[in-house]
Amino acid sequence: MRTRNCNKVTQSFKDVKNLIKSKKARDEQGLFVTEGIKIFSETPMDRVEAVFATAEFAGEHPEMISRIPAGTECVLDVRADRFAGISDTKSPQGIIAVVRKKKYTLSDILGLPGQQSEVPGGSNREECEIGRVAGCRAAPLVIVLENLQDPGNAGTILRTAEAAGVSGVILTEGSVDLYNPKVIRSTMGCIFRMPHLVVKSADELLPELRAAGITTYAAHLRGSISHFEGDYTGGTAFFIGNESRGLSDELSGKLDVLMKIPMSGKVESLNAAMAAGILMYEAKRQRIAAGYELLG
Repeated sequence: MRTRNCNKVTQSFKDVKNLIKSKKARDEQGLFVTEGIKIFSETPMDRVEAVFATAEFAGEHPEMISRIPAGTECVLDVRADRFAGISDTKSPQGIIAVVRKKKYTLSDILGLPGQQSEVPGGSNREECEIGRVAGCRAAPLVIVLENLQDPGNAGTILRTAEAAGVSGVILTEGSVDLYNPKVIRSTMGCIFRMPHLVVKSADELLPELRAAGITTYAAHLRGSISHFEGDYTGGTAFFIGNESRGLSDELSGKLDVLMKIPMSGKVESLNAAMAAGILMYEAKRQRIAAGYELLG
């Protein structure tokens, strides 16, 4: 069944399964797969290459089918058993989309040259407060993930980053693929809204971050101050390391400030996503207090 002027699909079920399973295929084709009602409702339709749905889903969710632009490649009568064969979930909801990746640059995250607002604390502080002067915004707030491995942590960090007003998330090549289906599901749609970038190593970012006036911070066991003592109202980058090993010693030694998150009891470290969330929301708190971000 190809209703609503759906075009014939060029992606086979085998192709879709390959995109689900293979990072190499996703990288080479610039495509990834989303699955389920929630993520489909968040997916920008202008980036959708193809849609596969069961007849049951199409019949029960006409409002979802109506989102598909005329002329999109789609099949809306996939047999339930066939659909289950390509699904990456234990309980398929009946809809899958093949979506084009969006490419971001470091300039997208930090702001294009000549278009960046005055940073908090600068000479024009009173004239450039979010919500008070058109075109003004707070200085960049960036999360850098070095060799983060867990899909759930990656997805949680992206969701928290969006909620905390982060400018973008940067991962090193050794990190989990953000387009891994498990990461996509855990982002709950923010993969489409949070700018993100993959770099070969975190080291290569440092000169550009410093040139943009961004201070680099990390929560670290060797931290000399509490994370409450940092000033995150200016350009800020928080570095988060691997779940088991933390940040590499080489990178840690090059960052501006190493901090400790105060902890009671015998706990020595926190989950990576939890630590990132604590830092992001302390930055958000400071920026609200400084007048660079308004509640509501």
